[in-house]
Amino acid sequence: MSAPVRDAQGPAGGPVLEIKGAALRRGHRELWAGLDLTVEPGEFIAVLGPSGSGKTTLLRAILGLQPLSSGSIRVADHPVRRGNPRIGYIPQQRPLPPETSMRARDVVALGVNGTRFGLPIPRRGDKARVDALLEGVGASHFADRRVGLLSGGEQQRLRVGQALADAPTLLLCDEPLSNLDLANQLGITDIIDRQRRERDAAVLFVTHDINPILGRVDRILYIAGGRFVLGTPDEVLQSRVLTDLYGTPVFVLRAGDRLVVVGVPDAEPHHDHDAGEVA
Repeated sequence: MSAPVRDAQGPAGGPVLEIKGAALRRGHRELWAGLDLTVEPGEFIAVLGPSGSGKTTLLRAILGLQPLSSGSIRVADHPVRRGNPRIGYIPQQRPLPPETSMRARDVVALGVNGTRFGLPIPRRGDKARVDALLEGVGASHFADRRVGLLSGGEQQRLRVGQALADAPTLLLCDEPLSNLDLANQLGITDIIDRQRRERDAAVLFVTHDINPILGRVDRILYIAGGRFVLGTPDEVLQSRVLTDLYGTPVFVLRAGDRLVVVGVPDAEPHHDHDAGEVA
């Protein structure tokens, strides 16, 4: 199911991502079907929905790690494939063990030279590229510290730097703000948003908590129960729309400057949605 939406228009060169008639099954269960999504350069799309609805699986399909049951996905007008340098992937924040001996700059360097066969032999200019990436994510001042001794927010900045190494045209973000405090959530979000504004990179951002990003979002893809709705935040975050999507009464309530979604049948707690400045 898809709500009527306005198509964002990107610059000449075509869309960054095209998904047509896509369906995906897990065992005997269909996660979603009939998904059509065109993402233009510079678009910021949030992907919401309960656990198990297929949000992360969608990212895996775009990365070429999960075959579709039917339909097609193209990135920059090419079929999906593993290891596509046009795509940057930012995973969920998971603390690295304290005994991890790599330095912060070594983590970012994996994005610069980690895809080569054999031992990564430094090339001329690699150090400058790593230094520029570290500066871009605000990590220069701890570049030579052991990564296992860094905070969760500092580690996540390095993962973002690694994802940006090839100047991707599409950023896939899989709950990159989870387990971070508010200050680090805002810091990571600022870095991602700057990448799309300055380089026209498109962003697909999977999240359970839309609070830190809602003011930047162009459209929301909300997946639940094998169905989905696609539209602007104003179009999607409505009691009527979510009730129809879930097939059970769901209420979107205003509480000060927040939107609180009540009644979602989800095994996990459903986070509040900040009313904020809706795009």
